[in-house]
Amino acid sequence: MSRVWLITGSNRGLGRAFAEKAASLGDKVIAGTRKIDLGDDFYQNENVLPVKMDVTNPQEISEAVQAGAKRFGSIDILINNAGYGISGAFEEVSEKNLRQLFETDYFGVTRVIRAVLPIMRRQRSGRILSVASQAGVMGFLGSSAYCSAKFAVVGLTQALREELAPFGIQVSVICPGSFRTDFRDKSSMQFADKEIADYKDSNVHRASLFLKEHNHRQEGDPGKAASFIAEILSREILPKRIMIGKNCCTAVRDDLERQIEEIDSYQKKSSMTDFME
Repeated sequence: MSRVWLITGSNRGLGRAFAEKAASLGDKVIAGTRKIDLGDDFYQNENVLPVKMDVTNPQEISEAVQAGAKRFGSIDILINNAGYGISGAFEEVSEKNLRQLFETDYFGVTRVIRAVLPIMRRQRSGRILSVASQAGVMGFLGSSAYCSAKFAVVGLTQALREELAPFGIQVSVICPGSFRTDFRDKSSMQFADKEIADYKDSNVHRASLFLKEHNHRQEGDPGKAASFIAEILSREILPKRIMIGKNCCTAVRDDLERQIEEIDSYQKKSSMTDFME
């Protein structure tokens, strides 16, 4: 039996890879995108419905979800993929740009989930996967703004997993490492709008320079990532967090081990101390 996928940011990168994989399986795809390219051959597939969906626009989200559910009868899988990044020292990122980032990367996720939940609750089934990042479980210098938004997505999905389980809805978060997408293009990556002299020769700026110089040179293959996610979706129970990529898995495991060692360094004293007044 075919399933119905709703995928945001489906016009390129991982979003397109997920959409193409879903269609190749014979499933139906509600392909959310900020701008529909009617010349795109992918949209000629009768099982693919392109919908205009800017995740910062509640009206477009509502209309897209309704159109998709009307066309295909249900929404079984939601993949929140739309988003962009900001690189630079935290002091160099303006509050305006930080808020704009959260409007897309965090509140965009919450808006789409809110729009889809009534359908999934009525069905008493559904799967919600939100694309965060390795930067959503580890802090990276030069990406403090981006990390904060993705950490928020990870926290949200982990709590929703518990809230929505009684309705038969499974929630998970996808945390990819580096993949060859357009993510580091100007259309998907912003850089701090001012420079502070003290950071000029710092590792923060070196990190930003690395992103600029290694665009489209990442090791990860989006198509293989999509196949991996399709395989994960065949499981009866989804993992809470889905790391994608060998380097990503290794780095996260190492970071978790360091966190455990740190807790061990004070746990005995913390447990023995009476913190109550």
